Amino acid sequence: MRSWIGCSSYSILFLSFLISVAAIPGNARAQSISSRLSYESRFKAANSVSFSDVVMAPDTTQNEDSNGGFPRPKSVMYKSMIIPGWGQIVNKQAWKVPLVYGLLGGLTYYSIYLTKKYHDYRAAYYNLNPNQPNKDFRFGPTPSYISQDANLDQLKTVRNTFRNRRDMVYIGIGLAYGLNIIDAYVFAHMRSFDVSKDLSMRARIQPTVIERATPGVTLSIDFISK
Repeated sequence: MRSWIGCSSYSILFLSFLISVAAIPGNARAQSISSRLSYESRFKAANSVSFSDVVMAPDTTQNEDSNGGFPRPKSVMYKSMIIPGWGQIVNKQAWKVPLVYGLLGGLTYYSIYLTKKYHDYRAAYYNLNPNQPNKDFRFGPTPSYISQDANLDQLKTVRNTFRNRRDMVYIGIGLAYGLNIIDAYVFAHMRSFDVSKDLSMRARIQPTVIERATPGVTLSIDFISK
């Protein structure tokens, strides 16, 4: 009787062991499938964008050129580089546009005048030079207002003078163009500063410790709005 009970107990334990071993792969497979489905669902949720999100997304380009209600200095600078005076208009300083174009236009007109004079005296110096055997009028005919008996040294001096002045005017045009850009860029920076009369200044002088534990004094200036 005892042997029968012992055999039955061993049989029950053996069957339980087999059932548990058989259930482990199934559970592992189920856990793998469950984790895989969970990962795929999370991946799809992270990478999916609904139509409402696209339609209702805020338009960030509307405020691209604004900086606290003021135009961005770099945007103003680029506009002044493209068209002189554009930056001044954006900065609401349209009264500067005639000054910009008056300066650029005046220098450009003067450079054209100097270039024409330089070409005339260059042609006269070349054509009236006796060391030029071939009268090929390489730089054009001699202008009528220049005498055929003019001194060659004087012609050369006048020619070089007009050429040097023209080159200096070219430099002036470049400086005027750069000044237009700098003016627009700096004023775009300064527009956001508070320069009202309700400002006060407070200075503070206090001891401090600088590099290598050396004692020193610092000066702090605070601008306070009343």
